[in-house]
Amino acid sequence: MPAVFAALKGMPDLVSPETDRRRALVDAFATAAGRAGYGEVQSPLLEDLGVFLRVGEATDVVTKEMYDFVDKDGTRIALRPEFTASLMRMFVEHPPATLPWKVWTTGPAFRHENPQAGRYRQFFQLDLEAVGAADPDVDVEVIAVAHDFFRSLGLTQVSLKLNSLGDESSREPFMAALRTHFDANRDGLSEQSRITLEKNPLRVLDSKRDYDQAVISSAPQMIDFLSAQTAAHFERVQQGLRAVGIAFTLESRLVRGLDYYTHTLFEFGADALVSSQNAIGGGGHYDNLVEQLGGPSTPGIGFGLGIDRILLACDAEGVFGAPPRMVAVFVVDTTGGSSAVALTHELRRAGIGAERSFDGRSMKAQFKAADRSGAAIALVVGSNEEADGTVVVRDLRASDQVVVPRSDVLAEVQRRLVANPLRLP
Repeated sequence: MPAVFAALKGMPDLVSPETDRRRALVDAFATAAGRAGYGEVQSPLLEDLGVFLRVGEATDVVTKEMYDFVDKDGTRIALRPEFTASLMRMFVEHPPATLPWKVWTTGPAFRHENPQAGRYRQFFQLDLEAVGAADPDVDVEVIAVAHDFFRSLGLTQVSLKLNSLGDESSREPFMAALRTHFDANRDGLSEQSRITLEKNPLRVLDSKRDYDQAVISSAPQMIDFLSAQTAAHFERVQQGLRAVGIAFTLESRLVRGLDYYTHTLFEFGADALVSSQNAIGGGGHYDNLVEQLGGPSTPGIGFGLGIDRILLACDAEGVFGAPPRMVAVFVVDTTGGSSAVALTHELRRAGIGAERSFDGRSMKAQFKAADRSGAAIALVVGSNEEADGTVVVRDLRASDQVVVPRSDVLAEVQRRLVANPLRLP
């Protein structure tokens, strides 16, 4: 007997109607991004490992979670754990004619971590980047696209945390103060955080372990080390968010999980999710990532939103359910001939959603299937109709019917659908 296989841990199968819901979610995001002038791009799942080492060699993404291996030609490659580094590699390889380069993308990413609700080893993200403009108003625009997208889904319990990581000149004294603080309180840190401290003290702030929180809460704050220029940038972002009516909370401990961020940093949380792991997306500004990948010094800002976690938030608020899979017409056939085949395809080629039953089911079973399909109209082809060259057109909502010549069926269906557009699929 052949082996029975199951999906790999943390890599769930997706089936309809969940796939229909996800497609609708991506369509909603494409609309929100397109309104702000962002165009879609697609990067490969696999990249040279060096692309992702730029996200930070002290991060869990690089040290623990990345799927990397040696290809058959000897190249060290990785499944993408996030999108920004891939897109910046694309930016360097295919320089755009004009700046800012405003793009969005979607697809799966991969991290080897312990699966939990809304967090899988293969997970799906929405990503948006604006590259080539240092204006803080671009930061506002990027955050607003995400905010308005959440609103378009019907989500109302979404909060925004905001922080600044400054630039290189302001970060150096901050990192020194941070290291001094953590070294002085080393006994209050977990073993994992002590290891992280040796590589990058900033990463310790990202720890979610309870044991570390007392030391983290008393640590120096970046906002106290901002230069005049970075403080002005951050203030302008806050003014812009207030101007467009987006509420936010300043969160000095917010660092997120990647090392390339500078200046503005933000995270959206779904307050309806009863969990400390309620982040549904976030991102920030970066000044050096393009340069680290071989391009010119170029500022950028972007975000990643987790589709899996967003849908959990929608469920918690009772919004954005799976769209109904409805057809306009159901063809009922009791002849077993080719009439139903021809009629169904004629409707589809005319742009009308049409369905039918197979395997010679009874008329009763076919009408049950028609009700389940959500169709507004049933077309009945029986032996009498086939002999007469007619078709019965039955309104499944009003329970009335007429008999029309076979040659007039398409026009009759179109007339009824135009008269009642709510019945269109």
